Amino acid sequence: MKKYDIVLYGATGFTGKQAARYLAQAADAGEISFAIAGRRREALSLLRDGLPTRDVGIIVADSNKPDEVEAMVSQAKVIANCAGPFAKYGTPVVQACVEKRVDYVDITGETPWVRSLIDSFHDQAEASGTRIIPFCGFDSVPSDLGAWLVVRHFRDQLNQGTRFVKGYFRMGGGGFNGGTFASFINMAEQGHGRAMANRILLNPDPQSPAWADEPPDQQAVIYDAQVGGWTAPFMMASINTRVVRRSAALAASCYQNPYGDSFKYEETLNFGSGLRRRAKATAYTAGLAGVALSLRSTAGQGLLKRLGPSPGEGPSEEAMDGGFVRCDLHGQGERGDKLHYRIEAQGDAGNRFTVATLCESALALVLNRDALPGGPERGGLLTPALGLGDVLVERLRKLDGFVLQQLED
Repeated sequence: MKKYDIVLYGATGFTGKQAARYLAQAADAGEISFAIAGRRREALSLLRDGLPTRDVGIIVADSNKPDEVEAMVSQAKVIANCAGPFAKYGTPVVQACVEKRVDYVDITGETPWVRSLIDSFHDQAEASGTRIIPFCGFDSVPSDLGAWLVVRHFRDQLNQGTRFVKGYFRMGGGGFNGGTFASFINMAEQGHGRAMANRILLNPDPQSPAWADEPPDQQAVIYDAQVGGWTAPFMMASINTRVVRRSAALAASCYQNPYGDSFKYEETLNFGSGLRRRAKATAYTAGLAGVALSLRSTAGQGLLKRLGPSPGEGPSEEAMDGGFVRCDLHGQGERGDKLHYRIEAQGDAGNRFTVATLCESALALVLNRDALPGGPERGGLLTPALGLGDVLVERLRKLDGFVLQQLED
């Protein structure tokens, strides 16, 4: 018998504190038993003192101490991990979850790290029915769930495969917190640029010629007639597109439910129409190119570290609450039918949206496990779409400020 339904690891970081408050509300309502975990008992005790319920456990665990990680995981049904950079701190936690058959979710966007998890743990987790589901934050829930909703509509309602889906993002407010920024810098320091350039990095076979014609990530400002506006490279596209492609590849190769014979996915940042919007898109693209160039050198990385937020820092409550996320997904079926799906939410992408999707993912694994895609026996290194699917969709639809709906194209 597990002591806790959910253990939140990395609870004292900027995102972790928000997730602790979110999950404490569910605990206070009697839905779950819950514990917060991290390296320092004093910080955990201080966090618990500020939560809406005192019925919260405390677990001290350092990811560099296997016995502490094992003890933490052994007490949980689900581990929700906010402790990044995940390539530095996450692997022992995932390994313990696989060995102890404990489900796992996190908010990573570190695709090379997840590739290493796939290689090391997918087969064992699949055999035991353990769900290891990274990318349960803004990276990559709207992209992955949105593409899956479009594909499912074409398949179930129109009896056809999907030719392509393209995601158009708009967002505002908030900004990077220190943990996200640290993960971003760590990937650059580890030289992961070449791995991230692989368009099928997360596919079961990342060298398969069957997926060799995947579209490249957008690199320039482009006028897109589909939305009647100027679009620019989206800095999360190199993460999200790989996740969606893993979903499509697993659906075809493992679950005999392919997205389409030649399914393609890509995404972009939509700035809107007009000359001023074009100028903003151009300035943003130039800034993004400058950051990419800085990340290639040790000096540039050092400069970005000095300019960016430190671990534990992040946007103000006002900035996070005043943000928004909108993802418009336009798809075309194999017979030419078109579909427009929208996912939007109040609150900024990197904090409010991410915390909600992480916590609802963890709650889905605890409270709705029998209803998850593939039934209770499905396991492996899964994506939000294939690991959580409709259960997460319906949980998000019930939240204030969240909208997931089909629109007229």
